[in-house]
Amino acid sequence: MLRIAGIFIGVMAGLFSIGLWIVLVFFNPYTVASPGKAAVNTFMMLVIPACLAIVASIMNKKYFLLIAFIWSLPISLYLALTPGIFALFIAPCIAYLICFLLMLFPKNKAAD
Repeated sequence: MLRIAGIFIGVMAGLFSIGLWIVLVFFNPYTVASPGKAAVNTFMMLVIPACLAIVASIMNKKYFLLIAFIWSLPISLYLALTPGIFALFIAPCIAYLICFLLMLFPKNKAAD
């Protein structure tokens, strides 16, 4: 049961992060300049860890979830201190950690 919850949380957090990144780059009301370099930087710090978390949760690679958490933590903390919708980037980052912790629990042999 915890594995299914970990898969669901990891996939949903990754998809939420990717969707929020699309809003950040293409529909950001706080910037008028072209996205350019900021899009590349945020892609590397938010989207790639989100994809890693999605794959890791499906394949039950718990330590890759920890890597995704550590990788996205600095920019997620930075964006958490900003006003507006982009403060929500901390939620998927925390969800990666929760998913990692759920997958650390040993399997219940009676449920299999």
